[in-house]
Amino acid sequence: MNLMQEFRRDVLRILSRQVPRKLAEEGLERPPGNIGSDLAYPCFVLAKRKKKNPAEIARDMSRKLRPSGLVGNVDSHGPYINFYMDWNRAAGLLLKGIVKEGERYGRVGRTTGRKKIMVEFAHPNTHKAFHIGHVRNICLGESLCRILEAGGSDVVRANYQGDIGPHVAKCLWGFLNIHRGRTPSGDRGRWLGKVYREASRKIASSRKAEEAMREINSMLYARDRRIMPVWKKTRKWSLDYFDRIYRDFGAGFDRLYFESEVEAEGLKMAGDLARKGIARVSDGAIIVDMEKQGLGVFVLVTREKTPLYHAKDLALAELQMREYRPKRIVHVVGSEQNLYFMQLFRLLELMKWRHARKESHLRYELVNLGSGKKMKSREGKVILYDELREELLKLARRETGSKNPRLSSRELDRTAGLVGMGALKYTMLSKSPEKVIVFNWGQILNFDGDTGPYIQYSHTRAMSILRKARSGGRSAPSGPVHAVPGGEMELALLRQLAEFPDAVQRAAKDMRPHYIAGYALELATRFNEFYQSVPVLRAGREARPARLALVRATAQVLRNALGLLGIEAPERM
Repeated sequence: MNLMQEFRRDVLRILSRQVPRKLAEEGLERPPGNIGSDLAYPCFVLAKRKKKNPAEIARDMSRKLRPSGLVGNVDSHGPYINFYMDWNRAAGLLLKGIVKEGERYGRVGRTTGRKKIMVEFAHPNTHKAFHIGHVRNICLGESLCRILEAGGSDVVRANYQGDIGPHVAKCLWGFLNIHRGRTPSGDRGRWLGKVYREASRKIASSRKAEEAMREINSMLYARDRRIMPVWKKTRKWSLDYFDRIYRDFGAGFDRLYFESEVEAEGLKMAGDLARKGIARVSDGAIIVDMEKQGLGVFVLVTREKTPLYHAKDLALAELQMREYRPKRIVHVVGSEQNLYFMQLFRLLELMKWRHARKESHLRYELVNLGSGKKMKSREGKVILYDELREELLKLARRETGSKNPRLSSRELDRTAGLVGMGALKYTMLSKSPEKVIVFNWGQILNFDGDTGPYIQYSHTRAMSILRKARSGGRSAPSGPVHAVPGGEMELALLRQLAEFPDAVQRAAKDMRPHYIAGYALELATRFNEFYQSVPVLRAGREARPARLALVRATAQVLRNALGLLGIEAPERM
């Protein structure tokens, strides 16, 4: 159910008796915070038409409008006509609807004509380590997929990975020459990242090693039988390593794409573009000159006939569209690649590719570690995901243990895992993608404030109230609520619960998971204000069932919101 949508329909029905329907739809808005109504209509446009004071128009018109349906009252405040929900009727409908719909509350039901959207994210290259830069990407991509699905779209999760090229050749050179091809113990995929860094340093200081690496790269593109068995074996190590990390983020992919499967077609397409005059041959290489469009010059194919990223992505675009026919493809990639995607999309337009406008780039900024906690990688300058996770879980275990010393070691480990990963994911998702994230190690695991653990703890608090209600011999009501929660704190919480479906729709439309993070924080804040001010378990006979129903609905919506962020809502912390 979407109570606010139903209320809006009732408001428009009433308002359109005095205002043209189109003007009513365009002008209706959420009121300023100091007004207290649920919807408002500003009369500025009407004032221009009627050449009257907007406050006078609002006052006169509000007296003529008769409440009906979910509209309980109408008045004016300055230039605004204010509409108030009939919460005596709406509260029971809302609370019953949330309990009935459960995890489906806030989601658009199955409809015909659902839009298919491909979200391409994660993108870790094989033969390299998964680092902190990948973490924001996978958090953003997976949350976006969940929000788009909740908003009514069919989502294809795709992951495009570099499994061929110089970085792979460097790693293979190091594996064969530094480590003599010996199979390591432990996590082999993570170990390959170490090999890559070792090899990079040695190759940078040795012309002979660089030449050997280039020979391996040529062998890879030629599918030389001398190198392919080693490539396939080590590639699988990387993919197994990534699968383990994907599980930490609750991410799974419908399709894994690889550079190795599109490079041959990309080479062919680049040649076709040169023959058509869209690209040209320069010193043996195939290039595209977009200087006049302010997009520079870039290389499709090197003089050694090796296709580069633009050429491979042309073939990838064709392959993705042929396999899934999505209405839109969203590439979740860092903002440092903004120029690259502008070049790529413009090239697709120059090719007159009919799906060019379906491609889009969701860019995000960097993640920096704050100065409050010095954390150096044991294996290089890049902070590896595993190191970040280990540090977070250690801190989460300490924080959780200090708050709940009665937890068994097993329960403590599990809870610390939920809290630590919840803190990490919320940090990655609570800011707009366009903003740089700075890790505040003193704040990230705080149980009070703008953090994941604060929201998780609010859910835990709600579940604790419900458990105590059951242990006292009275279950939290699941049926109709007859006594309506009517206090100021209760009303604020009801309004916040009613806004969840709209928050989901806005987040899906704008592709902004941080809207949901902000909503969850606001709901947790409203609930904690309610908890501190309004007795629930000790409430009177009339108020107790309604307040328990409000707690139960809040717990459900907190779970739903956290779920869209990929964060688990623990029952105990």
